Amino acid sequence: MEPFSAYLIEKGSDGKVAGRMTRLSPGQLDAGEVTLKVHYSSINYKDALAATGTGNIIRRFPCVGGIDMAGVVVESQDERFHAGDPVICTSFDIGVSHHGGYAEYARVPARWVVPLPRGLDLFESMAIGTAGFTAALGIVRMEQNGLAPDRGPVVVTGATGGVGTLAIDMLASLGYHVVALTGKASEADALRSLGAAEVRLRSEIDFGKVRALEAGTWAGAVDNVGGAVLHWLLATMKQAGTVASIGNAGSHKLESTVYPFILRGVSLLGIDSGYMGFPTRQIVWDRLATDLKPPHLASVSHRIAFADLPAAFDAYIQGRAKGRTVVAIGA
Repeated sequence: MEPFSAYLIEKGSDGKVAGRMTRLSPGQLDAGEVTLKVHYSSINYKDALAATGTGNIIRRFPCVGGIDMAGVVVESQDERFHAGDPVICTSFDIGVSHHGGYAEYARVPARWVVPLPRGLDLFESMAIGTAGFTAALGIVRMEQNGLAPDRGPVVVTGATGGVGTLAIDMLASLGYHVVALTGKASEADALRSLGAAEVRLRSEIDFGKVRALEAGTWAGAVDNVGGAVLHWLLATMKQAGTVASIGNAGSHKLESTVYPFILRGVSLLGIDSGYMGFPTRQIVWDRLATDLKPPHLASVSHRIAFADLPAAFDAYIQGRAKGRTVVAIGA
C-alpha cells in the first residue's frame, strides 16, 4: 500500500484546531482488524464542527476527519470479512478519536463494520450516512413502542436538516401523515416534495406559553431541536404517543413536567446512533436497503470531489447546507 491522501485535523501550539489535506503512510493507520479502501464519505454537521474547530468534537489529535465511510475491504483479520467485500462504517469513535473516512484508506475494529446490504450501493449508503441511520433508528424504536400509520400524524422538527429530511422521506413512504416543523418558510415546497402532508412554521407557535398538557395531536415525533420545542412536543402528544429525541439544535436543556408520561403514557425515546451495537445496527441498515430506503435519496444528495472537501464545511457552519453531501474519496 502506497502513501495516500487524507484530511487531517490538528491542534496547533496556539490551541487552534484546523484541518488540511496531506499524505499519510500505511503505518499511520489506526489499529483494527479490517482495512478498507474508502470509496465515499459524507459531510455531517458534526464533521464541519470538527474540521473547523467550531465545536469540541475531536478527542485525539491529530485525527483524520469524517464520521462516515463506505468502501471495499483490502485486508481482514476477522473471518467475517474478506478482500473485496463492500462495507459501511459509521459512528463509534470514527472521525473523533479514531482516523475517519476522509482518507483513501482506513483501518477499523471489525465490530464497527457493517456488510453493505443488498439493495444499497456504496454511494447510496453514504447519501444515507449517519443522518439517515439515526432517522431510521428513531423510526424503528418508535415502531417497537407501538407507532403505526393508523395511530395518527407524526411531526418532524428541524425538518430541513439531514436527519429531518430523510425522516420525512422514510415516514411518508411508510404511509404516515407527516407534518414538518421548520423555521424556514422558503423550504416548504421542498419539504412537501419529500412527502410532508403539512408544513408548520416555528414562528406560528408561542413556545413560551405552552402548558403542561395541550390538545393531543401527534402519535409520534422525531425531534432534532430539543429545548422548548421538545417540551411542546411532549405536551401535545396523543395517548401512548412516542417521541424520538435525536438532536439538540435548539437547546440541550429540557424544562417540562411528568404529566405527559403519567397522564398520557407518552414515551420519550433517546436515540443514540453513535454506539448502538449489533444486531440492531445491522437490522436498521437492512431496513434502509428495503422498506426504509428513502425514495427521494437521489434528489436530496449530491457528490463532491475529495479535493473540494475543505471548502464545503462553511456552508454547514453557516446553516446554508441543503440535503446530503457525499464525498467521492477513491471512487
